[in-house]
Order: sequence, then structure tokens, then C-alpha cells
Amino acid sequence: MKLLRIGAPGAERPALLETAADGHPRYLDLTGVTPDIDGPFLASGGLDRVRAALAEGSLPELAPPAAGRRLGAPVARPGKVVCIGLNYRDHAEETGAAIPNRPVVFMKDPGTVVGPYDQVLIPRGSAKTDWEVELAVVIGRRARYLASREEALACVAGYAISNDVSEREFQLEFSSQWDLGKSCETFNPLGPWLVTADEVGDPQDLGLRLAVDGVPRQDGHTKNMIFDVAEIVRYLSQYLVLEPGDVINTGTPAGVALGLPDQPYLRPGQRVELAIDHLGTQRQTFASA
Repeated sequence: MKLLRIGAPGAERPALLETAADGHPRYLDLTGVTPDIDGPFLASGGLDRVRAALAEGSLPELAPPAAGRRLGAPVARPGKVVCIGLNYRDHAEETGAAIPNRPVVFMKDPGTVVGPYDQVLIPRGSAKTDWEVELAVVIGRRARYLASREEALACVAGYAISNDVSEREFQLEFSSQWDLGKSCETFNPLGPWLVTADEVGDPQDLGLRLAVDGVPRQDGHTKNMIFDVAEIVRYLSQYLVLEPGDVINTGTPAGVALGLPDQPYLRPGQRVELAIDHLGTQRQTFASA
């Protein structure tokens, strides 16, 4: 299933996207099942309720979102956004970092999460705003001290595209903690959909791509993660309690501005486009804050 949220910030409507028999998209209204797609929805068996309502044919159809109609992040108000750094060997190498022998973990302000097509603001004083296409994992059930990879994957509700936007000077030069360069407003576009784990299949079999103003910059594959999704969730559960609705950004492949010879950091007016197999596409225009 593909879950999404349609509407202005703070007034998003939960919906389901499916493909009709004629191949055209159908949008189904989920407001009769849940007021929103969030942690409480996932924790209370919301995905099963949606599946049941879909099987019954009881979900009313919505008109397709009109041109320019906003999509919000597919998960409202994540409790936390946990990030894994340097999780692709080629990205670690391009930045001159050592290959980690344990996951590199940092946190990102959940308030950075915005819609997949929302404008992203380059912070005041920024000289090095950068892009990062990432596979986002959305937690569907409480996870603590998980004993196996199988338990870890059973806690995953689904996946989405994440742009882990980063200000490299803030991140690497102004602080000993990465959070400062990761938590600027609008720095985590998410979506367009939350695609449930059963529909995605193997999370280590997904291509990731990103272009800036039409120029390809990143072209990676989740099979090249140093720590795969199952291990990331299992590992984090030894130190954090992961709650339904939490988001995990799992790292980015090579091709970020920081690792390119000319370091073409983002400027106002530039457009970034992202795609991950089975998870759709994102597009953001960057503007000055």
C-alpha cells in the first residue's frame, strides 16, 4: 500500500493511492479509518484496518490531487528522526572518512520533516548546503532490545524517500556534533508516499538517484549499504526505544557536493530531484531563508 497525506501544512488529509484495473491511479479517502497517518495510527494496527477497509470496498474515492495541490510528509509528527552516517563505502571514501565498524548515529530535529515537493530554505549564513538522497525507514511497532534481524524487520511499517539536507560548514566546522548542520528548518523532505514493507519487498534491492538542475549527481543502490536495514534497526534498539512513527534515515551513496571536486553547493533557485525504486520521486526548489 502507498499511504500519503494531501493538503496544506497542518490540514493534511490521509489517503491511499492504488492502481486501478485500467492502470490509472485511484486516491481513496482514509479519514473514516484514521484522522492522520502518525505514530498512534501505526501503533494501533492502523495498517491492518486500512487493508480491511480496502478489501471491503468501503473507502470512498477522492478526486486526484489537482495540479499544485500540496502533498505533506506521509508520516505526521515523527517522534524522532534517527540518522546513520557514512553508511555507503563510496560516500565515506569520497569524504575522506574511515569506513565505520559500527553504525555512526546522530539525531535530526523532527521539525525538519516537510513534504516531498515543499520549498527548502538555505539557512542564513550558509555557504555549504548539500543534498543527500536516502532510504527512510518508518517504524510501525515499539522496538527495544531486539534479538534478531527478523524481529527488526517485523518492526518496520514501510519506507519512503528522504532528502537528508545538510549544511556542511555548520555540521563539520562549527560544532563537534553533526546535529547543528542537519537540523535547520525544512532540512528533511519526506515522501511522497509511505510504501508498506510488504509492497517494497527487499529493502536492499533499491536504486537511489538524485539530480541537481537536471545534472545527475547520485546513482547508488541499497545493496551497497555497510549496515543494512535489519542491522540498523536491531542495533538502534539496543540503545534507543524506537516508537511507531519514528523515522530512520539510513545513509547516502556517493555524489554529494562535499565529495565532488568543485563542491557545487546549493544556491537559491536550484532544483533537486530524487527517486528511489518503488518509492516514487521528490522535487524541491531551494530558496534563501
